[in-house]
Amino acid sequence: MQWELITNIILITSIVTLGIFFLLGLYQWVSRGSITKVDKKILCMPIPLVLMAITYFIFDKLVIFHTRPNGSGEPSFPSTHTMVVATIFFLTMMVLPKYVKNKPIRFILDILMIVMIGLTGTGRVLSNMHYPVDVIGALAFAFIFTEVYYFAVHHKKAKK
Repeated sequence: MQWELITNIILITSIVTLGIFFLLGLYQWVSRGSITKVDKKILCMPIPLVLMAITYFIFDKLVIFHTRPNGSGEPSFPSTHTMVVATIFFLTMMVLPKYVKNKPIRFILDILMIVMIGLTGTGRVLSNMHYPVDVIGALAFAFIFTEVYYFAVHHKKAKK
C-alpha cells in the first residue's frame, strides 16, 4: 500500500475542507456587509492555524529533536501531516454542528474525520517518514490548538 500517497490525499482533503470554510466566511462577509458579522466559529479559525504555523517553524528551523527514520535528515517531530489534518478536522468537528443539523450525517462525518486522522498518523509511521512519538506529538499540538480555538470562540466579554 502506498501510505505516503494516502496521507498526502488526506492532507489535501483537509486543506480543501478548510477552503470550504474560508469561502463560507468570505460569502458571509460580503453578503452581510461586515467582517464582524461573520460567524464567530469561522472568524476564529485562523487562530489555531497561526499557532500551527508557528509550531512548524519552531520545530522545523529552531529546535530539531530528531530526524526522520528514512535517513533523509529532515526534521521529524512533530509530524506535520498529522498536525495539519488533525487540527483542521478537529476544528471541522467543532464547527459542523452549526451548519449540519442532521445528527446521523454529522456522526458519520465525525467518524470519517477520525478515521482519516488515524490513517494519517498510522500512514506516516508505516511509510517510514515519522516515529510514533512524532504522531503523538502532532496530535497533542492539534488538541492544544483546538482548545485555544474553543476558548476564543466561547470567550465572553466582561460586563462593565
